[in-house]
Amino acid sequence: MDEPIFVIPLWADLTAVGLGGIQGALFASGFRGQRRLDLLGVAIIGIVVGMGGGLIRDLLLNVTPTTLQSNWYLLTATGAALLGMLLAGLFQRLNGVIVGLDALVIGLFGAFGTSKALALGLPLVPAVFVGVCAAVGGGILRDMIMGLPVAIMHVGSLYAVAAGAGCLVLAVANALGLDLVIAAIVGIVVTTVIRLLAVMFDISLPEQRALYRRKVAVETSTIPIVKP
Repeated sequence: MDEPIFVIPLWADLTAVGLGGIQGALFASGFRGQRRLDLLGVAIIGIVVGMGGGLIRDLLLNVTPTTLQSNWYLLTATGAALLGMLLAGLFQRLNGVIVGLDALVIGLFGAFGTSKALALGLPLVPAVFVGVCAAVGGGILRDMIMGLPVAIMHVGSLYAVAAGAGCLVLAVANALGLDLVIAAIVGIVVTTVIRLLAVMFDISLPEQRALYRRKVAVETSTIPIVKP
């Protein structure tokens, strides 16, 4: 007898997509000067962040992308991106809003990716890998589209580390007998808390700090000095 196919509840998946769309639009709206995006560009970034994690998750699992099987995903991502643009002016000085949404989105996509991989029979380590890729996938696609340095975009924030920790806790808890839904909730909380604490207290790996110092040195060396 075939095992039932694992299905993430539509409301939960759309919540992650919607939050991702808002966060992506808020992020894209914050750029000025040559990197400033028009309304269409901001909307596209929001949609990419909202849908990117789910697409990468399903491609890695070799299943039909769920986000392309219903009108609601694209509609939700688009509506959320538009909402993010409207909120950008209101929250432009509240960087914590973007960071908070980012942390929650990472946790949601990581938990959904790991849960789906485990339910489809993947071993613990590959399942965690799928979860991490789903968690950071939207952000990576966003940075690539915007021409940002992906490797150093999240220096100092333990971006992938937070996702990996949450996904690992989820997988281990489930392996020890905890219900998958409850384990997913625990994983989301772990990822979100680690990401927020890393940003609040500027926690990073030694290699990341060195890379950040080199980045700052390169950028400041290109700033012209205006003599009075």
